[in-house]
Amino acid sequence: MKTKFAIGCLVQWYEVELISEYIETLKEAVDHYDGEVVVNFVICANQNLEKCTTDDKLFDCIKTISDKIDDNFEKLWNLTHTIHTIADYRREFNDKFCEEVDVLVWGESDMLVPKQMFTSLDNLHQNVDTPKYIATFATCKMWDASWKQLEHVEFTDKPFIEGDSKNWWNIPYTMTKDEMNSFNDKVDVLDVSTISPHKFNGCGLVISSEVIKAGVNIPRSVFFIHEDTAFMKVVQTLLGNIPQYHFKNILLVHNRKHPKKRMYVLGEDSDGYIDDNRKSNDWYNVANKFCEQNAYNLFNPNYKSHNWKDVWNTL
Repeated sequence: MKTKFAIGCLVQWYEVELISEYIETLKEAVDHYDGEVVVNFVICANQNLEKCTTDDKLFDCIKTISDKIDDNFEKLWNLTHTIHTIADYRREFNDKFCEEVDVLVWGESDMLVPKQMFTSLDNLHQNVDTPKYIATFATCKMWDASWKQLEHVEFTDKPFIEGDSKNWWNIPYTMTKDEMNSFNDKVDVLDVSTISPHKFNGCGLVISSEVIKAGVNIPRSVFFIHEDTAFMKVVQTLLGNIPQYHFKNILLVHNRKHPKKRMYVLGEDSDGYIDDNRKSNDWYNVANKFCEQNAYNLFNPNYKSHNWKDVWNTL
């Protein structure tokens, strides 16, 4: 019996110029697989954190995103007007779909999905020794040597150059679908390793549903970001060193520095560098710090976690 998958993605309204690349590659991956893939999107229209330049532009952004999804995955999206962060969405996605499918995948608006994703994961799922596992795909050149085991075999010996957006192997480079395919289309035999201890980021993370059914999820104290770190710590605490399978020669692209990642945000430079735009907001820096502290103190009995109320009281 073929493995049944669910893949979910939260789309903020300001990601309107970015999301079509994710949708296009996801559609190709779904079409490439002859089993069932449940696709889920939530579009966030909330402006409590970032305000759109005008109400008309906000409406246009939401309509454009929903139309792009409907062109490929009709009616597979919901709209929310409340603050809805990546931690909120992924927690709910895990809980909702773990009873419906065999394997969960965390999508992301700045991700390019390899068309081999579901066929590769089906092969893995049919042959694993344990029903509880996580899995990852190869990534670009990362910041330091601790990530080396996750880097694609053709990327890992390249030099990391801070701020380099011109060379295809570096984090700031924005890769196209065709460039990703140029690596993945060479693959005849999957190169799968195991990674221990666990090491991953949230983009494209693969989770067997049995992990969630066992009680693992993103803690509510992680209310904004650092949800991947918190999830990893809960996995290790509840289930120990369960297998992390890694596809070393299948590239999954995470265009985390994509120049169109934050469009039409009031007070931000549309041509500015994404990190500068994001960090120009005081609330972001405080919420980031609080979530990081919460994630690293999950099991500290003497630590009281912070929340959004603490963020606003700090500003």
